Amino acid sequence: LVDRRLEEAAQTLGYHPMRVFFRITLPLAWPGILGGILLAFSRSLGEFGATITFAGNVEGSTQTLPLAIYSALQVPGEETLAMRLVIASLVLCFASLLISELLTRKAKRKMVVTIET
Repeated sequence: LVDRRLEEAAQTLGYHPMRVFFRITLPLAWPGILGGILLAFSRSLGEFGATITFAGNVEGSTQTLPLAIYSALQVPGEETLAMRLVIASLVLCFASLLISELLTRKAKRKMVVTIET
């Protein structure tokens, strides 16, 4: 959790919001981000194994995005399809994170306005 007052102090000193993010927010949040990456990767390995073992890999029926990437990598010449699927997965992840952050900020603003009145 990054102290919002540090970000606000940097903005009062004239830092652009992008500079605040890259110079203050990101370095302070990096340990949590790294921990989340490691936990997500570990969980994905377990989920991948469970899915392929119990649900199978039937295209169009039980195939999930990770299994589709795996299947594409098993066929010579399908690396571009696998890369497209990876990029689509990353876009979905970042979009969901952005939406989550925007909704969280909106809820916090609403709560502050409600408390002040």
